[in-house]
Amino acid sequence: MPAPTIYYIRHGETEWNAEGRLQGVQDVPLNDLGRKQAAGAGRILADLFARDGRSDQSLKFVASPLGRARQTMELVRGVLRLPLPDYAIDDRLREIGYGIWEGSTLAQAQAEDPDLFARRQAEKWTVSPPGGESYVAVQARMNAWYNQLEADTVAVAHGGTARALMVALGLETPESAADLTIEQGAVYVFGDGGLRKYS
Repeated sequence: MPAPTIYYIRHGETEWNAEGRLQGVQDVPLNDLGRKQAAGAGRILADLFARDGRSDQSLKFVASPLGRARQTMELVRGVLRLPLPDYAIDDRLREIGYGIWEGSTLAQAQAEDPDLFARRQAEKWTVSPPGGESYVAVQARMNAWYNQLEADTVAVAHGGTARALMVALGLETPESAADLTIEQGAVYVFGDGGLRKYS
């Protein structure tokens, strides 16, 4: 069976994104720009489905349990004229946990513990903040999620989980993925052994 295609969307912007705060597993709602980005991703998805002759009935829809991802999914489904609540939730798609750094800017995290901050900057894939997660752990759960996919899927999740999926699928290395910007309002298509971004 060919590998499933994933239409991957990062949630739209929140106020914490705009302020440069680490969100992790905190539930921060979309702001006005974030809602526009989510609807824009829905329009991109509709165009991709039309281009590829895809029926949304042939796809699975799944989101991270965090509110910003669920809001984004429902705005996307609204653009596609699909019933808003008819999608699955998978906890493995939740954002990387930043532990005690959640709510802080990078500058604040650095001021709080310069040594730990420097260590994490040098080894971002393996070092986690106190009470947080490493990217290695996120990569393991994204790998487990990917390996159980049985159909082409629209997934709405986070920047951290996108990076981890790219590494899990061999499309990026931990070093190249760690600081990769994952655009809000774009659709990333994982398929045919590669990755394409539409924005």
